[in-house]
Amino acid sequence: MLAKALGHPIRVRIVRMLSHREARVCSEIVHEIPLAQSTVSEHLRILKQAGLIRASTNGTKTGYCIEASALRRMKALAAGL
Repeated sequence: MLAKALGHPIRVRIVRMLSHREARVCSEIVHEIPLAQSTVSEHLRILKQAGLIRASTNGTKTGYCIEASALRRMKALAAGL
């Protein structure tokens, strides 16, 4: 599931963006990636479903951040190749 989630360059880009900052809301990600909000939301959903990111809602905004344990697991898998 991790490999499939990272099988798209936009999702890799989102993970890299989130790894440089504590959390971002979807509108901030859309501002940096020239795609429709619905497309970015779909990529975020896939990353969240794979356990690579987590979401927290504050009012009408949802913040996304890296799930550290998933990144550690991914690095361990990559090191074993």
